[in-house]
Amino acid sequence: MSDLFEQLKDQIKDDKKSIVFPEGLDDRILQAASQLGAAGVLQPILIGNREAVQGKAAELEVDISNCEVIDPRDYAAFHAMVDAFVERRKGKATKADAEKILLDENYFGTMLVYMNEADGLVSGAAHSTADTVRPALQIIKTKAGIRKTSGVFIMARKEEKYVFADCAINIAPDSQDLAEIAVESARTGKLFGVEPRVAMLSFSTKGSAKSEETEKVSAAIGLAKEKDPGLLIDGEFQFDAAFVPEVAVKKAPDADIKGDATVFVFPSLEAGNIGYKIAQRLGGFEAVGPILQGLNKPVNDLSRGCSVEDVYHLALITAAQAE
Repeated sequence: MSDLFEQLKDQIKDDKKSIVFPEGLDDRILQAASQLGAAGVLQPILIGNREAVQGKAAELEVDISNCEVIDPRDYAAFHAMVDAFVERRKGKATKADAEKILLDENYFGTMLVYMNEADGLVSGAAHSTADTVRPALQIIKTKAGIRKTSGVFIMARKEEKYVFADCAINIAPDSQDLAEIAVESARTGKLFGVEPRVAMLSFSTKGSAKSEETEKVSAAIGLAKEKDPGLLIDGEFQFDAAFVPEVAVKKAPDADIKGDATVFVFPSLEAGNIGYKIAQRLGGFEAVGPILQGLNKPVNDLSRGCSVEDVYHLALITAAQAE
């Protein structure tokens, strides 16, 4: 386990957060929840039929005695949850609708977080990103002043840590979106010990090319400074000008960032997704995430190809966000 996660364990151990895992029958979820419960760093809550979850754990020979198991079909406060859901949806769901919807494990788990019965949620091992994010957007919603949620990766390699955004959610962000992503990504970076120096990436450095795409990125910088006047942000940069001091001297000698960026905001989802996977597969970085940001409470999405270690790590991050 990298230094990042040892730091997170120390950060959260004194204030044991409860994290919901809606996919209580998934092998990887059960194994990770067992490890987290045994380590005592957080309280895992598994959602599913109690007998089925316990039977699956026995089959896998994992100990879930330190985990709480909740079955939506016999949850004592289910009717109160139904009422709270109807109120939250503001006329978009009837009581009858809610009684059906809340049998869905992701909606049920998200409501536990909304009702302060849990501190955060991790899902996506067996569900699509949409299945995880949709309930969060409908119930937990984005923070005041935030238009959209976004997804970042913490890229870790030994002592190195960087933030890459948005690599998961927004396909074609406009200038306002990019500004919002930059500010939120800087905040996320601080949470994980990254001193934020934000580079807005493009195929151009400081006007070396002109197009709608480069001007969109350039405009986002001023908007981000309006949102957070203390933010250290600059661009637009090609990646080498943002990351390599010798290149920065040549391409952007007057920039506030001198090839020492730590938070990288990509101009589109395709660029961000390709970029983090290149760093992961060719650069040997551990890609932790996607970490969803901008929500009122932490909800995070796993890849369906995730490992037990991925689940463990994202649960630690979710608990840290809940701090």
